[in-house]
Amino acid sequence: MVDAADPGWGTIGTVTPEQVTMLRSAAGREALTAAAALADTDLLAAVERLRRAGRSPELAAAALGQARLRQRGAGKFGADADLLLFTDDGLQQATRPVVAARRARRLAAAGHTHVLDLCCGIGSDAIAFARAGLAVTAVDADPGTAAVAAANAAELGLADRIEVRVGDAATVHRELSGRGGAVFCDPARRAGGRRVFDPAAYSPPWDFLLSLTGSAACLKLGPGIDHALLPPGVEAEWVSVRGEVVEAALWCGPLARVPRRATVLDGTSAAELTGDGTREAPVAPLRRYLYEPDGAVLRAHLVAELAEAIDGSIGEPGVGYLYTDAEVATPFARGYRIDEVLPFSVKRLRAALRARDIGVVTIKKRGIALDPDALRRSLKPSGAGTATVLVTRIAGAPTALLARPLAH
Repeated sequence: MVDAADPGWGTIGTVTPEQVTMLRSAAGREALTAAAALADTDLLAAVERLRRAGRSPELAAAALGQARLRQRGAGKFGADADLLLFTDDGLQQATRPVVAARRARRLAAAGHTHVLDLCCGIGSDAIAFARAGLAVTAVDADPGTAAVAAANAAELGLADRIEVRVGDAATVHRELSGRGGAVFCDPARRAGGRRVFDPAAYSPPWDFLLSLTGSAACLKLGPGIDHALLPPGVEAEWVSVRGEVVEAALWCGPLARVPRRATVLDGTSAAELTGDGTREAPVAPLRRYLYEPDGAVLRAHLVAELAEAIDGSIGEPGVGYLYTDAEVATPFARGYRIDEVLPFSVKRLRAALRARDIGVVTIKKRGIALDPDALRRSLKPSGAGTATVLVTRIAGAPTALLARPLAH
């Protein structure tokens, strides 16, 4: 029995198949519509309003929980969020549609017609595979999550392409691996609402994922995965969306093309940088412009490849800021014009900001230990202008750079 007084139900914890069935009934759909108008109100008061309208405590709590999850999901799923059901962990781990669609197109372009989607969660990747014309067998160990995935497939008119099963990933893989096709696995990396960073604690665990790397498989991982854990022969790709690194993906077996890839997505555009991830960028004296590589480039260890592409250099070994003599248009880095170079000290920096009438300061750092918020408080900026302060190391010396972002 669901406790309608529990404000956490529907936003944390589990969802059962019975709850999914209830939400997909005519009464459930009507309750979801009513709950959407109450998503921003106090949860207990909203549940009480739905109950006074004749809905059961279970349905009222379930509808309010989904209304709040749909509200959160709008930023990731757009208009589809109003059609989908979610779990809290499933929403947080679900692949963004722009990333899932691109992955699906790559699998289809490789000639695959079927994907075994292990650990399908709420079905975001399965939906993308089906929309790309692939047949999908989607598997999740949790019956409630599998029911959510099946409901989402049906709601989007894709039930004929997506078969959802409840089962253990390793068991189902053994059963179906002889049928061919590609394997996709997005192991659970959340437990109790918190991220899991140790691959050995993924579900399924790292040793099972490694067993897939000799076949046509794509494994979605957290972007912080250690390069030292990656087996030889795989392509490791880091993907960022509008400047945020959202995932790493291992392309395995015949799907691997290059050792390392950084993919930068911005709306409808996509840019890729590739290399082996082992090179070092050249070190040179400070130059006129600074370029801050996208996080995907940094995670993929492709700073040297980017330096070559923009005729750039670094000012300190291992510190990823790049410097150039001229402005360069690149999707792989944010550019700044350097206005002033100072040996780093709070006193000098404060004086420089006051001399330039700077009151709004964006502080960035790389290669040096400091708390940007604490530094901002110490600087006490006041004035009409704005500036970016980049604190880093140049030729071994802590250095502050006053800069302005470039337009492109």
